[in-house]
Amino acid sequence: MQNTEATIRTVVQEVLAQLHKQNGKAPAKSERQNGDWGVFTDTDQAIAAAHEGFEALQKSTMEARAKIVEIVKRICNDQAEELGRLELEETKVGRLEHKIEKLQIIKKVPGVEWLKSDAMSGDHGLTVVEYAPFGVIGAITPVTHSLPTLAGNVINMVAAGNTMVVNPHPSGKKIACEGVRRFNRAIYAATGLQNIINIVSEPTLESAERIFAHRDVKVLCVTGGPGVARAAMASRKKAIVAGPGNPPVLVDETADLDNAARSVIAGGGYDNNLLCIGEKEVFVVESVFDEFMAAMDRAGAKRLNSSQVDQLSKTAFSPPENADDHYHLNRDLVGKHASFLAQQIGLSLPESTPLLFGETDESNPFVPEEQMMPFVPIVRCRDWEHGVDLCEKYEHGFKHTSLIHTRNVRRMSIMGRRMDTTLFIKNGASPAGLGLGGEGYLSFSIATPTGEGVTNPLTFTRQRRCTLVDDLRVI
Repeated sequence: MQNTEATIRTVVQEVLAQLHKQNGKAPAKSERQNGDWGVFTDTDQAIAAAHEGFEALQKSTMEARAKIVEIVKRICNDQAEELGRLELEETKVGRLEHKIEKLQIIKKVPGVEWLKSDAMSGDHGLTVVEYAPFGVIGAITPVTHSLPTLAGNVINMVAAGNTMVVNPHPSGKKIACEGVRRFNRAIYAATGLQNIINIVSEPTLESAERIFAHRDVKVLCVTGGPGVARAAMASRKKAIVAGPGNPPVLVDETADLDNAARSVIAGGGYDNNLLCIGEKEVFVVESVFDEFMAAMDRAGAKRLNSSQVDQLSKTAFSPPENADDHYHLNRDLVGKHASFLAQQIGLSLPESTPLLFGETDESNPFVPEEQMMPFVPIVRCRDWEHGVDLCEKYEHGFKHTSLIHTRNVRRMSIMGRRMDTTLFIKNGASPAGLGLGGEGYLSFSIATPTGEGVTNPLTFTRQRRCTLVDDLRVI
């Protein structure tokens, strides 16, 4: 009798779920694991929901995954202005037009089309290698690109067949949660699938640690600063870590200086230099230094004199407290407009000013620190070899991003080998390394410390090999 009643309840629940799907109505709260369309106050509940979501996704189809990818891309594009404005209002870093654009370009993130099967056939039959999901992926997202990073991860991870539990940056949690709600509502209406994307509404260090340690979380994907990157790599789980960068630029005497200046402004000024790939310090060969500075003037950046550079440096950084310490950022200036930085030193500039620049030496804190402000220090170097030495020194071995402007192909090769960075861009702005003005595809998670590089759906899969012995070789 009990088995019969349980069967009846199961059938009724399935019928109701199907009716909800057909009518576009929300499922009951109990059906959503006590969450608000994937938004949970309790970390364990979020993980449990993600685990149930994965079990349902496994039983679903590749077509359903493709629909989810299409939904996320469509919402990001169609609602970019509203969502971009909400993100800027919450985080208070970056530029509105770039917040909007970062959502519109989510369509460039690869989806299910990247999944493939490999086959090997021979005298002893047929072997097929397929790319399978891990399960629940724990993700940490940054404040600099809160919703774009989350959306890009959804596309990559769900296309690969995984579900997610996200611990967002506390300063970007509201927009991240709003994005999750919108995605999940649309996913449920189109596919009937629930709990594909799950997020902790009040993220803390403790909630991140719980995700790192939970047995049902199979893989970690962390996009953030040095601290969270180290924590992820110290866990016992497979970790895909997008760590810090401090991208240097070398401009030699053969370069197209006007193109180099436009590129530095386009990359270094984008979203007020919040991009981890953005140009952070520029080393220019002595013989063309003055010409390059003039090219920066022509391209629309604002040059600061030595006194103004000194003032800004003292405002933007506090000095080390001891020999083992380093300069500390003034967080109130991170991601602010160039005009706001100028205001701090008594200058009045239009809000449209894309970037400040000025000559410094290599001891200025803007050179070694990943500062995420729209000021770029320009440093003289004796020749291109000296420039490569300085680039290598101040990239700090992060192996993230480096750039060169030169017409000498041999120099490109030498610097590329020396820097050994995940992204190496020649004669263009840094976004070209992510398919924005250059060839390639987009991701907001660039795994440098763990080596996966620019992430894509295959990053979040494991290989499975299936062998049939002595049959289905038809040649």
